[in-house]
Amino acid sequence: MKNQMLCLFFLSFYVTSSSYSQLTHNFYQHICPNVESIVRSAVTNKFNQTFATAPATLRLFFHDCFVRGCDASVLLSNAKAEKDHHDDLSLAGDGFDTVVKAKAAVDSNPSCRNKVSCADILALATRDVVALTGGPSYKVELGRRDGRISTRKGVQHKLPHADFNLDQLNTMFASHGLSQTDMIALSGAHTLGFSHCGQFSKRIHSKAGIDRTLNRQYALQLREMCPVNVDPRIAINMDPTTPQTFDNAYYKNLQQGKGLFTSDQVLFMDARSRPTVNLFASNNNAFNQAFVSAVTKLGRVGVLTGYQGEIRRDCCRVN
Repeated sequence: MKNQMLCLFFLSFYVTSSSYSQLTHNFYQHICPNVESIVRSAVTNKFNQTFATAPATLRLFFHDCFVRGCDASVLLSNAKAEKDHHDDLSLAGDGFDTVVKAKAAVDSNPSCRNKVSCADILALATRDVVALTGGPSYKVELGRRDGRISTRKGVQHKLPHADFNLDQLNTMFASHGLSQTDMIALSGAHTLGFSHCGQFSKRIHSKAGIDRTLNRQYALQLREMCPVNVDPRIAINMDPTTPQTFDNAYYKNLQQGKGLFTSDQVLFMDARSRPTVNLFASNNNAFNQAFVSAVTKLGRVGVLTGYQGEIRRDCCRVN
């Protein structure tokens, strides 16, 4: 009996640790061969309605993968779902809506109905919004299944915060098998989208004055947009130069002291990460290649495959 239990333990460990190896680029070739074009069309339609689709979807994918693995648990709605944790409250509704609409488009095809996971749709939609904003297109590994668990408590200490230093960032990313270079490349996604005043107000309104790592002119502009008593939910572009283009401007901004978060600017201020920032700032192709590698590795984090999880009929509810 003891040997049997031991065998089951090792079998369970093997399945969990090697799940990502079951992901393939052509997973739906014989199940739903047009899935990529269907998702791309739905995402493009949503993007044409509102640009917020792009940063919202990209951020949704990151938050999903870092909490329970890339299993679409962030999409679930229940009394204490992870999307209701304070670290997820700033996730824009357009990201959720993008996945729901893409799922509906996929399921409108009789041969595809209830055969494509919400987790895979989110991964594909992420690739598509990156490409739609001028970033690289890349092949997406598929075969994820959807998780059945989503708890607010499960988000605690799972996501990086705006005031993290390099060691904290590296430790958190390393826990998911991501290197410092991966972390810096994924941080480049801040070239799109916005943040709220409350996330960085301490850098411009503290008793000690303006954060010295901030470009002073930029800091004064931020003060005008985010005065002391402003609604902390007021949105400010993460990238003050090309906020609607997926490019390497984020890294050029860091060189000029224009990283909105402490966790952004530290990538240039810390001598250990500065060379990579300088490389990406000077070579957009190097950034694109590193981002594709990093987002592919991110997409493997904690995935459910085979008979694990389920294929949700409704992305917001378990079957």
